[in-house]
Amino acid sequence: MEAYHIDRFGSVDGIVLRESEDPRLGPKEVLMRVRASSLNYRDLMVLKGGGRGPTKIGVVPLSDGAGEVAAVGEGVMRVKIGDRIAGCFHPRWFGGPINPEYLTDRLGANLDGMLAQYAVLNEEALVHVPSHLSFEEAATLPCAAVTAWVALTCHRRVTAGDTVLIQGSRGVSVFALQFARLLGARVVATTSTAEKAERLKTLGASEVINYTETPHWDKKVRELTDDRGVDCVVEIGGPGTIAMSLKALDVGGHVSLIGSSLSQSGAGLDPLLLTGRGITLGSISVGSRADFETMNRAIAMHHLHPVIDRTFPFSEAKEAYRHFERRAHFGKVVI
Repeated sequence: MEAYHIDRFGSVDGIVLRESEDPRLGPKEVLMRVRASSLNYRDLMVLKGGGRGPTKIGVVPLSDGAGEVAAVGEGVMRVKIGDRIAGCFHPRWFGGPINPEYLTDRLGANLDGMLAQYAVLNEEALVHVPSHLSFEEAATLPCAAVTAWVALTCHRRVTAGDTVLIQGSRGVSVFALQFARLLGARVVATTSTAEKAERLKTLGASEVINYTETPHWDKKVRELTDDRGVDCVVEIGGPGTIAMSLKALDVGGHVSLIGSSLSQSGAGLDPLLLTGRGITLGSISVGSRADFETMNRAIAMHHLHPVIDRTFPFSEAKEAYRHFERRAHFGKVVI
């Protein structure tokens, strides 16, 4: 089979396509014919040799992929040949609270990922995907979609009538917009261009603030909510936006911190923003298999379709990385 490997860290030039032997299955293992994979910001971090957790040279990159069961090992019970499946971001986190042990296995970092013709997964590390989705759409779900779902349903469940603030127009943010609307919430979004603002409104955002024109957008958020503030912020900006996110919150509001949004120094938080108002913060580490399956039921029930910016053929995977690196995409980039 053909698979891409990270032969050296630092840039897209370190990714090479090689022919290798077809994988052999052990007990409880499933061979997935990968039909599509998608890029996430963490994949760029892995490529640069960074990110959280262990990483190794020679690994097949990308955590997210979808396809069909091509073969099964001895004792497999959860799937059969021909089933449409996707791998879980955390292969050993099946449900319940996060555990440090779940963070040691990382598809596309220290375990071979999805940028290959075939991938081997333990049967416990995969889910069935909604039947109405294409493989390209299903490949966008394991990281960005589950992250957005957990951000809205875990620490403080968003309900009908709530107001949610999202930032930007990339994978997690667009999924958060779609899921918030699905849950019955009003959505206020921030973005950088009029074109993106119109697309966000088409997806259901009630109001969109151009942060290049309104740099202190927290004041505009409060104005749009009659000075009440929002109930939940899906925070992806980190040090540059966290203070404004807190100011934009209503009493009892919640901030879902995505990925490495606060991993940099310089957040400069005023403690007064966190005290006396019942505000809570929760860090999101994608989610468990149970979260993935619950989200898929909601997606299937509402026939929701992920937003794909552009799809590249397998032979142009490096071009997909470069397109993603420019960070001008709206929604997800798929290979």
